[in-house]
Amino acid sequence: MTTFPDTRSDTRPDPRTGVRARRRGGSAGTFLAHSAYLTGRSLRTLTRQPAYLAFTLIQPMIWLLLFGQLFRNVARLPGFGTGSYLEYLTPGVVVMTAMFSAGWAGTSFIQDMERGVMDRNLTSPLSRGALITGSLAFQAVTTVIQSLIVLGVGFAAGARFAGGVPGVLVVLVCAVALAVVFAALSDAIALLVHQQEALIAISQFLILPLSFLSSVMMAPALMPAWVGDVARFNPVDWAAVAARSAVSATPDWGLVSGRLGLLAALVAVMGWLAARAFRSYQRSV
Repeated sequence: MTTFPDTRSDTRPDPRTGVRARRRGGSAGTFLAHSAYLTGRSLRTLTRQPAYLAFTLIQPMIWLLLFGQLFRNVARLPGFGTGSYLEYLTPGVVVMTAMFSAGWAGTSFIQDMERGVMDRNLTSPLSRGALITGSLAFQAVTTVIQSLIVLGVGFAAGARFAGGVPGVLVVLVCAVALAVVFAALSDAIALLVHQQEALIAISQFLILPLSFLSSVMMAPALMPAWVGDVARFNPVDWAAVAARSAVSATPDWGLVSGRLGLLAALVAVMGWLAARAFRSYQRSV
């Protein structure tokens, strides 16, 4: 097990004043260093298990390639709003991939609990907040990789992104923000239930309805009115709408910034929830 230098405080008193002084480097530097270490550790594990990344992309690729062909004539319906269903679907699949992958984030915490790694971390000088931010940062990096792959496959299949590089960057930001939201929620659930089966059941219970109660696969104008009403409060829809608008020929930047603002607020809320769940877990051990 890798050990961390104890940078929390210097136990040696100042010979002139007798006051114990804090070591240089501050808690912020320690927090960032430990967060970077944990993120890097998870990324190294991912490079040794590339099958995991491939597994998380199988279902999105089926949606993108199969549904893109199966429902391509839907784009001809009046009110759909775009001439290519594949171009409409691709940003939505990016968003769905981010959400589905992030929903499993908490399993790493549960595995650490079962193996005793979490207990060892809690008795080490490791920054407690870094355990959460390291998990979220890893999910963000993974999401960028997955999103670029999905966008590349969509482009190869015929989708074109008129919004160019700025639009693609917004798609990545939307995907990362949504991934962080669901990764934080998954971490919080894992810290509270301590059981992988319960985490998977709760995640699937939330993720599937949120996917279909959004405009990921169908234009709002063609959805039942009540689904459209629900979608207005659905973070999956916020990300899909912003991403789709950003890569369109005529981006609505006001709409994009509004949806990104909502996602940013939800990131803050879920981060706070994960931190509270972690403190609750600490009290229980």
